[in-house]
Amino acid sequence: MQCASVTLIAVTKTFDAAAISPIIDAGQRAFGENRVQEAKAKWPALKQRYPGTVLHLIGPLQSNKAKEAVALFDAIHTIDRPRIAAAIAAAMLKVERRPELFIEVNTGEEPQKAGVLPSKTGELLALCRDEFKLDIAGLMCIPPVEEAAGIHFAFLAKLAGELGLAGLSMGMSADFETAIQFGATHVRVGSDIFGPRA
Repeated sequence: MQCASVTLIAVTKTFDAAAISPIIDAGQRAFGENRVQEAKAKWPALKQRYPGTVLHLIGPLQSNKAKEAVALFDAIHTIDRPRIAAAIAAAMLKVERRPELFIEVNTGEEPQKAGVLPSKTGELLALCRDEFKLDIAGLMCIPPVEEAAGIHFAFLAKLAGELGLAGLSMGMSADFETAIQFGATHVRVGSDIFGPRA
């Protein structure tokens, strides 16, 4: 399965405004950050200078940062537990913004990694929709580094289909082409655009 349209998210973590501006000037509009604090330091000014840029949170979100995240980001890819869903719902009411939302799935069931377990994804989705009135656009995953990414992309696509979700946030610099083959709607690419991080 291949998606007709894929959003390329240029991952700007650790890169400053001077490095980001030329990429925007070249026509890129979707960007990703891992941390709310780092994004707060550089993106308000960039968004003012470049209307039309779209900012995605692709790193873990702490509940005490939910209000700041909802105010700054246009999409949040990392809802992985009820507490985060509740914090985002409360923040949306206060800030009066509704970012696009994804549930992060721990497809490899790795204990050290964020993400809801695959078997609990449907339950979290129902909670988001029914209790917190959140519109969930799709699912996100980061496959285990030592396993073939395609297996996890195929699994996430199947799970999203079963849950009636169209969005698939999957694939990074090393494997985004594979992710697109399995139907990714959003790929997150950093080093292939900006070069290696310091």
